[in-house]
Amino acid sequence: MAKRRAFLLCVFSALFAAAFLSARTGSNPETVRQIVPGVWFREGDLKTLGHSNNVILEMKEYLIVVDANFPSGARAALADCKRISPKPVKYVFLTHHHGDHLYGSAVWTLAGAQTLAYKAVAEEIKRVEPQRWQEAAKGRKDVADLNRTGPEPPLKTFNEDLFVLNDGRRKVEFRFFGWAHTRGDGFVYLPKEQVLCTGDAVVNGPYNWTGDGSVANWPNVVRAAAKLKVKYVLPGHGVPGGKEMLAGQEQFFVELYKAVKAGADQGQTPEQITAGLKLPAAVETWVGDGLAAQVADTYKEIKAQP
Repeated sequence: MAKRRAFLLCVFSALFAAAFLSARTGSNPETVRQIVPGVWFREGDLKTLGHSNNVILEMKEYLIVVDANFPSGARAALADCKRISPKPVKYVFLTHHHGDHLYGSAVWTLAGAQTLAYKAVAEEIKRVEPQRWQEAAKGRKDVADLNRTGPEPPLKTFNEDLFVLNDGRRKVEFRFFGWAHTRGDGFVYLPKEQVLCTGDAVVNGPYNWTGDGSVANWPNVVRAAAKLKVKYVLPGHGVPGGKEMLAGQEQFFVELYKAVKAGADQGQTPEQITAGLKLPAAVETWVGDGLAAQVADTYKEIKAQP
């Protein structure tokens, strides 16, 4: 009887999570929704403002925010933090070095927060900046108005694959599984709540940018993340979902790499591969206007291999 009761509890829990996600994951940019008590998802307006998503985590005496966003997104997220809780933002975790996740860092640190990231994020900043910052400043007033010569690097970095903050109320794990979207992709995982924040290593929609990625290794990173107990996946772009998002993202890159490799082996150009490319319906969520660039990046990666 006890085993049956436990089984039914697991079933009802899974059904509740699925119902919750289906009822509350419609796109609604620049708004905040609660995922579980003390965890909020802020959906960024990527289309018109270029903003990434943010996640706000409530600890006993402070808040943790996932990703700095662009400066305008940082200010909006900071305002939402103040609306949600009187607790200060103590830490902002940078999942990677791209501008929509990094360039608002100075907004947060001026407000008293400390930015955290994996060491490879700081290394990537040194590799590509300040050129990207300067290009962004030409078209983004929020970046230009900071009057800086480049982005602010993370104030604290760590190199271990698992870094933990635990204040007795909530345990937060910062995890690194390898090179996917960038060399420094960091995940944030709440083991008790089974919440996984993925940055752009996992997105929910046609938002994958492969310019700094490793398409061959990307599925391995997602598979490693999928070994965690996960009910809620909070992506860097797109709406929240469940563990099926991890499976879809993984399969998209498996199919993309396989198709481009087959075309390259036959002597086709990236343009020819794109023209004839037919990916399975199961991954159509991740297929969009960026497909030609994804093919070109994958082709370049394959040709560079010994």
